[in-house]
Amino acid sequence: MTNKTICIVDDEEGIVVSLREQLRALRPKWQILGFSNGLDALHEVLAGNIDLVITDIAMPDMDGYELFSLVKGHDPALPVIMMTGFGYDPDHVLVRSKIDGLKDVLFKPFDVERLVALIDAKFGGEC
Repeated sequence: MTNKTICIVDDEEGIVVSLREQLRALRPKWQILGFSNGLDALHEVLAGNIDLVITDIAMPDMDGYELFSLVKGHDPALPVIMMTGFGYDPDHVLVRSKIDGLKDVLFKPFDVERLVALIDAKFGGEC
């Protein structure tokens, strides 16, 4: 299976760094790109450099729904996984995203091995 490029988007840099390190330890063949805002991540998606997007919901420049919508508008087949630390979604980002086809949400803190299994499933098995 070809190497995959995973994009992590979270305005908390510590989360991006931690997830990137943990994913690299479990799947060294994956290329992990980290972004602290949705706009930079979107540029990589539009350039065709990303195989899967993991995004936080609450971010200042572009929330997870906006990023999800723009990614899906560009490539409906590109997998997106949302993550959130909030049990309550005051802006209904999850509801709107699920209506528009979002399938996967992880609630922080989550087990990184669960995330890896979810990503593997998106690519049809361990990669």
